[in-house]
Amino acid sequence: MAVHALTGFSLVSLLSFGYMSWDWVKPAVLGDDPIEVPANLQGSPSKPPHIIFILTDDQGFHDVGYHGSDIQTPTLDRLAAEGVKLENYYIQPICTPSRSQLITGRYQIHTGLQHSIIRPRQPNCLPLNQVTLPQKLQEAGYSTHMVGKWHLGFYKKECLPTRRGFDTFLGSLTGNVDYYSYDNCDGPGVCGFDLHEGENVAWDQAGKYSTLLYSQRVSQILASHSPSQPIFIYVAFQAVHTPLQSPREYIYPYRGMGNVARRKYAAMVTCMDAAVKNITKALKKYGYYDNSIIVFSSDNGGQTFSGGSNWPLRGRKGTYWEGGVRGLGFVHSPLIKKKRRITRSLMHITDWYPTLVKLAGGNISDAEGLDGYDIWGAISEGRESPRSEVLHNIDPLYNLAKSGSVEEGQGIWNTAVQASIRVKDFKLLTGDPGYSDWIPPQTLTNFPGSWWNLERHTDGARKSVWLFNITADPYERNDLSTVRPDVVKELLTRLAHYNRTAIPVRYPAEDPRGNPELNGGAWGPWASEDDEEEEDNWIMKGEYTKTKKKKCKICKLRSFFRKLNTRLMSNRI
Repeated sequence: MAVHALTGFSLVSLLSFGYMSWDWVKPAVLGDDPIEVPANLQGSPSKPPHIIFILTDDQGFHDVGYHGSDIQTPTLDRLAAEGVKLENYYIQPICTPSRSQLITGRYQIHTGLQHSIIRPRQPNCLPLNQVTLPQKLQEAGYSTHMVGKWHLGFYKKECLPTRRGFDTFLGSLTGNVDYYSYDNCDGPGVCGFDLHEGENVAWDQAGKYSTLLYSQRVSQILASHSPSQPIFIYVAFQAVHTPLQSPREYIYPYRGMGNVARRKYAAMVTCMDAAVKNITKALKKYGYYDNSIIVFSSDNGGQTFSGGSNWPLRGRKGTYWEGGVRGLGFVHSPLIKKKRRITRSLMHITDWYPTLVKLAGGNISDAEGLDGYDIWGAISEGRESPRSEVLHNIDPLYNLAKSGSVEEGQGIWNTAVQASIRVKDFKLLTGDPGYSDWIPPQTLTNFPGSWWNLERHTDGARKSVWLFNITADPYERNDLSTVRPDVVKELLTRLAHYNRTAIPVRYPAEDPRGNPELNGGAWGPWASEDDEEEEDNWIMKGEYTKTKKKKCKICKLRSFFRKLNTRLMSNRI
């Protein structure tokens, strides 16, 4: 049972979670009562809308002003208050899975990306037989652009964003780069530069803080494009993933924060908020706004050891507790019929694919086998969501639970396997769901001295099945697995059903040819088309027999001077 080290949080918890709204303290114009646009002004898209999809990286559930955070996010607060807040919205617990499900509209069990993330040296990427969201939008006549973090694989050119439906791309291919130098290390001594313009390395852009660079690029795209053609811009901010770096001017408001990590993290969130403000201004300045839809989403829960907060939810990034998979999300658009409200209809990141394609006038057939649903009616008109369940994941390679068996799974499911599913009100977890504590915001102000105040869960050492009524117990404090075996059985049966549709996991061993030292000092594709058949065999076997190329002797020296130069150029801490 939980050891409650802190009390008196009920009101804050309800406010933070969205069951009550912080907007009650604001003027009535910013309240959550729905405002219905008069019929003659209703903005159901009469022509394809401009779509701006903003994805943030590692932003915690608590780390936005309208969830009661101590972090200043005035732009996000205003856009969300004027639009529709998504307070029953799910994402994935780590980077690659969320991005793959957004781009394909499919659960990761249907793309082979069930396990972990795509590592920089893995010969792996989003399966090439998957039709992507930007490709569907191109078919509908859209100009498509991506700015920011890709993290869906790049081992051969066919995997790159510009080969997967984007007309232009400025950003990083890997999952974690320096915000100024754009260097990324995948283990000791395996480092390279990672900022790309299209399919070329953008050496000349080093020294510019990525959040500001990306928002400036969005403004440039809007300025050079005509609003007469619909446009889709996928803005995948690197912020607020580590490393914790921010321009100095954003640090000053948080100088009183005792936790240095939280202070830097807060500055990065506020800087990202300012970047979103600049994008919104550009939409208005260049004539896009009145026929635009802005979708804002986080990609996974916040990393609590790096300044993030998911309070009052349980867990953190990388876990299947609500703190890892409950997303920050809202939609802002003049085209929404019922604005200024909260929806608690069940939604998932896979839903954006069919929703946006249909808004764009494109076609989605049942034969495409999508796992997402069109949720525009729930967002714009307040109708019920067509979704009643969410498969969080089934990872057959992650079976590290200290207990668990088919017997414990009522003969239906091996409960040693890490898996989670939500069906209507109930959520089931099996295997090892990951770090399970609740981490209050107060903990983050005094690191490390107050970490004893964590609310720790002590009864799970030998457990492999948990059941919660998420509607009644959104903080996952009351495990019902022993009192509702009937519901456990029902959800185990659903897991078994999904597992029968899963494709094999793609998680190949690292390819030594992926070392950036062998590719001019930059991360990028290393496999040629001539190697395709052989590499497919490597992916299946997880082994490599190619002779290593000679190492680039000057790459380390070049990388050192590039890092030194960008550090001297940048104004950061």
